[in-house]
Amino acid sequence: MDDSAPPRAVLWLILAAATLTVMAGAIIGPVVRQIQLGVGVSESLAGLIITTHGILIVLVSPVAGAVIDRLGPRKPLVGGLLVYGAGGGAGLLVEEFVPLLLSRVVLGVGVAFVYTAITVLIFTLYQGQRMDRALGLRSSANSLGAAVWPLVGGALGAISWQAPFGVYLVAVPLGLLAVATVPETGHGRRNTAENPDILTQIRNLLAVFRRIPAIPAVYLLYFGANVFLYVVVVYYPQLVAGFGVTSTLAVGVYLAVNGTSSALAAALYDRLLARFSRPLLALAAFALWAGGFALAAVVDAPVAAGAPVVLLGLGTGLVFPATFGWIEALAPPDRQGSLSSYVASAGYLGQFVSPLAFGTVIPFAGVRGVFGVAAAAAFAGLVLLGGVLATRGTTTG
Repeated sequence: MDDSAPPRAVLWLILAAATLTVMAGAIIGPVVRQIQLGVGVSESLAGLIITTHGILIVLVSPVAGAVIDRLGPRKPLVGGLLVYGAGGGAGLLVEEFVPLLLSRVVLGVGVAFVYTAITVLIFTLYQGQRMDRALGLRSSANSLGAAVWPLVGGALGAISWQAPFGVYLVAVPLGLLAVATVPETGHGRRNTAENPDILTQIRNLLAVFRRIPAIPAVYLLYFGANVFLYVVVVYYPQLVAGFGVTSTLAVGVYLAVNGTSSALAAALYDRLLARFSRPLLALAAFALWAGGFALAAVVDAPVAAGAPVVLLGLGTGLVFPATFGWIEALAPPDRQGSLSSYVASAGYLGQFVSPLAFGTVIPFAGVRGVFGVAAAAAFAGLVLLGGVLATRGTTTG
């Protein structure tokens, strides 16, 4: 691509599509209880409506990446948006649990294609600081979506438990708009006859990891960032309930502040990267996480409880765009789709694992113990990363 930026409408479409990947779970989070009653299932089965699409994203993202490497990102983005709208919007019509769960499977497939296609579009349409700016704005849009969509879902849930599912249909006009605005990027293999079997693909992937070990390290960083994010999402409401904050609106404010802080850091990412390296930004994120979780473990007043979510959000906002920037810098051009897809898999796997892993702490140390353990894990990451950077003298990248 040349240095000229694509039309502004393309960036706006990318940012709008980026919020949809967050909306997949966030829009119905506030109405899970109503959905449970509406379809007549247990709490654990109702929880599958939130988590099923995430598991599909973990599984399907590598397939999406391979398709994008072969066809380029434009067609998979358009198809992913249309599948997203169909799978998500189906909740408006279904009234039984099994069809609703199947619709979440379809939604997960759509998200997997949209998530990775957006990443590769940014890699191929933008260069240099423009790319860093687009990556930061993409993560900022995600964080703002995490703050806004639950409020929208809660408001629509007052009408009926099915009403929030209607918001998913916005993906359909976005898909049609993508047909009209997103250009072909030239990314993709021209020899579509090449179709290595799965074992060959795994061997090729492992060969890339051996040659560029920083790539799996970036996946691990993104996995950890999402683990920490969901410690906040899942356990902060329980923490503030301990000192009397039980209103869903009040709890939503804490999560909105967390998302807004993350959005602010991500929006400033390109400016920060102009002054500091990605490794230093990651180091700063671990320091913010360690401090935020440690503060959360001891805070005992509603106003003071706002400070930890600000620190934690800032850390997330630094790491998310840096992760994608690293992959763009490290991945071979013809493997950007497949290697970017594992970022999505790592992230959603981290979100799935987080409540399971930290839930084991509660019987022994309570919810404050969860934040204490998270603080220790973040501090360990800070020491480990700091040691690696000091040993290798790595301050750039």
